[in-house]
Amino acid sequence: MENLQKFFKDKRVLITGHTGFKGSWLTQVLLNWGATISGVALKPNTKPSLFQTLGLEKKISNNFCDIRDFKKISEIVKKEKPEIVFHLAAQPLVRDSYDDPLYTFETNIMGTANILQAIKETNTARAAVIITTDKVYENKESGLPFKENDKLGGYDPYSASKAAAEIVISSYIKSFFNLTNYNKKHKTLIASARAGNVLGGGDWQKDRLIPDIIRAVFEKKEKIIIRNPNAIRPWQYVLEPLYGYLLLAEKLYKGKKDFSGAWNFGPNNKNYLTVEELIKITLELLRQGSYEIKRDYGKHEAHLLKLDSNKSKKFLNWQSQLDIKTILKLSCDWYKAFYDKKDIIDLTNEQINSFLKLWH
Repeated sequence: MENLQKFFKDKRVLITGHTGFKGSWLTQVLLNWGATISGVALKPNTKPSLFQTLGLEKKISNNFCDIRDFKKISEIVKKEKPEIVFHLAAQPLVRDSYDDPLYTFETNIMGTANILQAIKETNTARAAVIITTDKVYENKESGLPFKENDKLGGYDPYSASKAAAEIVISSYIKSFFNLTNYNKKHKTLIASARAGNVLGGGDWQKDRLIPDIIRAVFEKKEKIIIRNPNAIRPWQYVLEPLYGYLLLAEKLYKGKKDFSGAWNFGPNNKNYLTVEELIKITLELLRQGSYEIKRDYGKHEAHLLKLDSNKSKKFLNWQSQLDIKTILKLSCDWYKAFYDKKDIIDLTNEQINSFLKLWH
C-alpha cells in the first residue's frame, strides 16, 4: 500500500463525477496521498453532500460542467493535462433511468465517449480507468457469477447505457489505443471497472437502501419502505472497489498492457444478502427504526446479480476484505457522527487509514 501511496504522490489526476459519493471518497484518498487533483462534475445534487461535508471544493481544481458537453470537456482536459483519469461521472440510478432514459443514455454513453475523445486529443494521460457497473451483463438470473468476457446486456435504460458504454470503451481501445501501437502511436492504456453495490458513510442519493434508512431514522422518523425485500445484491464497502481502481491505474500508468480491458471488483460470497437481511442488520446497529414492505413491480430491477472477481484477485492481488457487519458498522458510525455534529473529516480519514492498513 505504501508503494501505491508513493506512486500517486504529485501525479496529476482527473476525476469525473468527483462531487458524487464514490468520487468524493476517491478524491479524499488521493488528497491524503499528495496527488494533484482536478475534477469534472455537476454540482452536488444532494443536501447534504459528502463533497461539501469534506470541504473538497477548496482543496482541488473544480470544473463544474455537464459531461455531455464535449467542447467544455475537451477544454478542461487540455487545461488540466492529467496523467491519470478516473471516469465516474454518470446518471447512476436504475429507477431514474426509466423516468428519463434519453438523459441516461446521453450521459452514460456520450459522456464516456466525450472523455475518451478528450483523452485521445490531449494525449497527456498515461492511464484511464472508466467506471461502469456490475449491471452491464445480460442477466438471465441464473445465479452464476459474471466473468469479464460474459455477454453484455441491459434490461433497464441504466444497465443498457452502461453496457453500451463498455462497447464504446472497447472500440476506443481497439481503434485509437490499440495495444500493438502502445509506445509507438500513443502512450495511453485504458481499462473499465465493474463493481457492485457500494456502501459507506456520506451517500445521500435517493433510491439507495442505506441513505433511505438513514433519512427515515434520523430525519423523517418514519418506517422504511422496502420495494423488493428478497432481491440479492453484491454489497461492498466503498473503499474496496476504489482501492481496486487505484491498483489498476498504477499498472496502466506503468505500461502493463495486459491490464487494459475489463475488470470486476465484487464482494466476497458472504456479502450477498437480501435487501431485508441488510435492513435488519442495519437497524440492529442503529438500535432504532422499523420497516414495512410495499412491493413495487412497476419498474423492473434484477433479483440476483453476482460478480466473479478472480481476475482481479489473481493479477491485481485485490480482493474484498470486509464482512457485511463491519461494512454496515462503519457506515452507521459515520452517519451517527454526522448527526452528532462530530468532526466528519477526521472520522472519514480515520476510516480510510484503518481500511488501508488491511493491505499492509
